Amino acid sequence: MDLRDKATVSALIITYNEENKIEDCLKELQWVDEIIVVDAFSNDRTAEIARKYTPKVYQRPWPGFGAQKNFGIHQASSDWILIVDADELVSPELQREVLEKLSNPEEDIVGYQIPRWNYLSGKRLKGKSSFPDYQLRFFRKDRGRYNDVEVHENLIIKGRIGFLKNPLHHFSQRKISDHINKINLYTTLSMKERAKVKQIVHWWNFIVNPLVVFLKLYIMKYNFRDGIRGLIISVLDSFSTFSKYTKAWERHNR
Repeated sequence: MDLRDKATVSALIITYNEENKIEDCLKELQWVDEIIVVDAFSNDRTAEIARKYTPKVYQRPWPGFGAQKNFGIHQASSDWILIVDADELVSPELQREVLEKLSNPEEDIVGYQIPRWNYLSGKRLKGKSSFPDYQLRFFRKDRGRYNDVEVHENLIIKGRIGFLKNPLHHFSQRKISDHINKINLYTTLSMKERAKVKQIVHWWNFIVNPLVVFLKLYIMKYNFRDGIRGLIISVLDSFSTFSKYTKAWERHNR
């Protein structure tokens, strides 16, 4: 029996200037029933490359992470949605597990958390912040939508959530400069989100919060097991926290 006899799955990817990553991602998704790419008018070859793998490539202005993904969900014709980032690869083991869940659904489970391996400069990281790093990415189309926040959007699921065993492989930080660029983007978005609720930045936020982040990642999450890479990730994430409060302070005092 075909593992997809009882249900179908659409893979959804939102993109902006991902020409160096998108093809590898799409090659690993040829098993799904349809691929949907929502592109925010990339100024590189992202949309052109995506059209080699799917006719469902939509280009629209950037409204935010949650709204962009919700638009893509509405375009899907399948029963289930698999959210994948352009810098992620679906492992063959995860593919088989997803198809098995579609064929033999668990009672009352309408969404699944997927473990994720994170990589830095091509090497898989060992710290607990890098794996399992669960992501809620696989869900029934009629049971899930994203909320509308500037950054770190949440998928709201109506029903029980289960856990898959096999991972996504996440190559976000192929170079240190990638991580720094991402910090700049995400801290700017975080500043805008904080501005909505007019949260006050205190002097101790610049010292205590970054220090707590570093100690949590490097010691409690065992990033020290990754040697120099673990130290770099911990310091950069600590700096990300410092940058977030700095931008919020600057906006407030401007």
